[in-house]
Amino acid sequence: MFMQEPPRLDNTYEADSLLRGYLACTLSTDVLHDIEPELRELGALAGGPLYRLQLEDRTGEPVHIPWDAWGERIDEVRLTRVWQEAEPLAVRFGLVATAYEQRHGPFSRIHQFAKVYLFAPSTDIYACPLAMTDGAARTLLDSGNRRLIERALPHLTSRDPATFWTSGQWMTELTGGSDVGRSQTVARCDADGTWRLYGRKWFVSAITSQMALILARPEGNPPGGRGLALFYAELRDERGRPRGFQILRLKDKLGTRKLPTAEVLLDGLPAEPVAGLTHGTRAIAPMLNVTRTWNAITAAAFMQRGLMLARDYARRRIAFGRPLAEHPLHLDTLAGLQAETAAAFHLAFLVAELMGRVEAEAASDDEHALLRLLTPVAKLTTARQAVAVLSEVLEAFGGAGYVEDTGLPVLLRDAQVLPIWEGTTNVLALDVLRALEDLGGLKSLHEAFGAWLREVPEALAPLAHEARAALQTADAWLTETAVDPVRLQADARRFALTLGRAAALALLVRQAAWSQTRGDDRPAAAARRFARHGVNLLPTGTSPADSRMLALDEPPLDAR
Repeated sequence: MFMQEPPRLDNTYEADSLLRGYLACTLSTDVLHDIEPELRELGALAGGPLYRLQLEDRTGEPVHIPWDAWGERIDEVRLTRVWQEAEPLAVRFGLVATAYEQRHGPFSRIHQFAKVYLFAPSTDIYACPLAMTDGAARTLLDSGNRRLIERALPHLTSRDPATFWTSGQWMTELTGGSDVGRSQTVARCDADGTWRLYGRKWFVSAITSQMALILARPEGNPPGGRGLALFYAELRDERGRPRGFQILRLKDKLGTRKLPTAEVLLDGLPAEPVAGLTHGTRAIAPMLNVTRTWNAITAAAFMQRGLMLARDYARRRIAFGRPLAEHPLHLDTLAGLQAETAAAFHLAFLVAELMGRVEAEAASDDEHALLRLLTPVAKLTTARQAVAVLSEVLEAFGGAGYVEDTGLPVLLRDAQVLPIWEGTTNVLALDVLRALEDLGGLKSLHEAFGAWLREVPEALAPLAHEARAALQTADAWLTETAVDPVRLQADARRFALTLGRAAALALLVRQAAWSQTRGDDRPAAAARRFARHGVNLLPTGTSPADSRMLALDEPPLDAR
């Protein structure tokens, strides 16, 4: 009887030429030598025991226990086996701490996110609470609130599981997700000066966190985002009981089912203002910038995980008399997916690199501007790529890609959260326009292209030209649409994706130029293939009237 061998993983660091080539190009020999043993150890865990545990624990999900046996409200959440294993590993490897220890100065974020990239695909979205924890640490530091920094930061950046905290981010309400200015959570100040929060948060990820940063409106404040304040709250007492909130239910989601996401009723949760009693959305912006970067890194990591499995399977699966790896059409499909993955990887890690330089106070003004612009660009671009690539990855397995007990469908289901969490693609496209308004245009990106493509060999020059041409087209579009707000908004998504794809191509060319001097033509092949997929996505002659008719299925005004 025929038995199909399943796909297997080896050490995911050693097998990842994309990650290893980037680190060798970007880091000094001393830094790479220092961090590589840890990456190799984490790669062995990710491709070995953690991956096997994922498959064994495939059906496990968190469980909410509202009451204990004697009727006391406890709102306990029991986590899956993978999550129970993931936290002490994350703490030991310093997946948050590495960024704040600053052992490698401006390269500390690269070190951190290389670990995140290896860890995330094998730990069932445990990267989510880690991302919010990192974001909370950054937000508190940027707030300058010394009391809260001294209270919380040692926990958020701890390498001791006994003292480590994760943080939640409680923003989303029924009135709106990205439109947080409509939030209805109220903050009331007691006679003794204690602030307490009242309201309902509709979507709270990682409800098991020890603390949270929460948006609420102090009584008497005006509506809108300016009237919100950012509050810090420790969520449970010394017995582990909730302090003024109840878990109404855990959310039943398409994917990220191992992640305990809750609907929560706030009924007097004690809290402290983080940075005044207004402009809470501005105060929480550092958290969003950090979590959006985690989102982009996770997107690249999921894509690479899917491709590692698909490549291995292509060597094991015999179809029509030979392995899939010997069929030109199958090879062509995998090659296209790898090109998109390489582009996403370099774009995501550029943002990590810029973040590290800014935090180490080693960044120029242009790099500050570039980080502000490319954070939303990278998040939206890589998220869209992840969903498309992982859909194709499942197809590369045929029917096995659709069967749950292979462990494959979860890749696509979990990836679908990436274009939604921390701002949908459309919301982030509008944020890109706001960034350009603040920055006065694309000057920083033009300067970056000049630096990345300064020393390109002749064979790569056409690809460098294509990246520059797409950027110039985007710049011209920005000028043309400045007087047409309807067209500006309608094409904002295509504009942002063009920026993301143009930057990704330029980065691939930069890596290819370095790699070719060492006899490796794979990045050049990825750049060539990625360019074939299309870089400039801006349309010509689009009509807002057509868009309205098609989107809402409405007849023209004169036909009503």
